[in-house]
Amino acid sequence: MIDLYYWPTPNGHKITLLLEEAGLPYAIKPVNIGRGEQFAPDFLAISPNNRMPAIVDQAPADGGAAVSVFESGAILQYLAEKTGLFLPHDLRGRYEVLQWLYWQVGGLGPMLGQNHHFNRYAPEKIPYAIDRYVNETRRLYGVLDKRLDGRAFIAGKDYTIADMAAYPWIVPHENQGMDLADFPHLKAWFEAIGERPATQRAYALGDEIKGRFDLTTDEEARKVLFGQGAKV
Repeated sequence: MIDLYYWPTPNGHKITLLLEEAGLPYAIKPVNIGRGEQFAPDFLAISPNNRMPAIVDQAPADGGAAVSVFESGAILQYLAEKTGLFLPHDLRGRYEVLQWLYWQVGGLGPMLGQNHHFNRYAPEKIPYAIDRYVNETRRLYGVLDKRLDGRAFIAGKDYTIADMAAYPWIVPHENQGMDLADFPHLKAWFEAIGERPATQRAYALGDEIKGRFDLTTDEEARKVLFGQGAKV
């Protein structure tokens, strides 16, 4: 059994995409990041960067004690290796996937996250910041669109953790100021993944969580999400 510490954000969706595709049994442990649950000591013990998602694998492959993993890219790689799915076993195929996984966690996610912040959540509109991150979003969409020219998926013909990492960050493309019609190869890829039954189950689960909890980004939530200072 996998315990998944989760909230319905792009990084959270990455993990449910894989778990639903692989058919692994898992239990959702909601972490309401707008109400500060990511700072609870029990959660920090498995995710010291106070970010979700995180997992605890109660039955690791080596038969030993439970294994906890934080950071969405590391979780995707761990679960792919555990199941033998969505990550090629040959040297070249494996690194074809891993380099695009790391591209997402190091570039696509952070830059699009800043786009979301300055466009939707920042207390004041800063044109320079908005323009910078919208333009960088457009550049990254262009990189992905070019990569998908002639390919069904990011690493080639097979669906992998590279696709699972990138897809949730494209879902809110309208809020990022992007029109998928400008990126036809990306658009075809996006639509194909959206039609997968596992994708639909993963997003239905996210909708169910949204229905159970208060996701309002009020002043209290803003302070929790964006007001954290350094602590030593």
